[in-house]
Amino acid sequence: MYSNNKKYCIMAGKGIQAKKKSEKPCSIRSSIKMLGGKWAFSIVYALLKGKKRFSELEKNIEGINTRMLVKELKSMEKNGIVDRRAYATVPPTVEYSLTSKGRKLEPVLQELFKWGKEFS
Repeated sequence: MYSNNKKYCIMAGKGIQAKKKSEKPCSIRSSIKMLGGKWAFSIVYALLKGKKRFSELEKNIEGINTRMLVKELKSMEKNGIVDRRAYATVPPTVEYSLTSKGRKLEPVLQELFKWGKEFS
């Protein structure tokens, strides 16, 4: 198969290719790292429908715990995928929405949904 001393990357239109040391980091790996953990697509999917408060996200995403949701949202905010708006109310109100960068994931999610439907 592949030797352990070479690094490989998926190249657009070229399949899996050996990565040269001078090349930029693998775009697939970079994308996955930017998105964050296993909950990223669920969060993006929930936010595609519009702004959500933290408690709404927690209710809409089955199986996620509070600590994990906080961690994922912070990571996605840092990477420019999610926008966080805090309002000075009692109790504090925080709304999350997708940035334009985050909205560009919609076709990816649609294709992933089709693929999952076909093979699950």
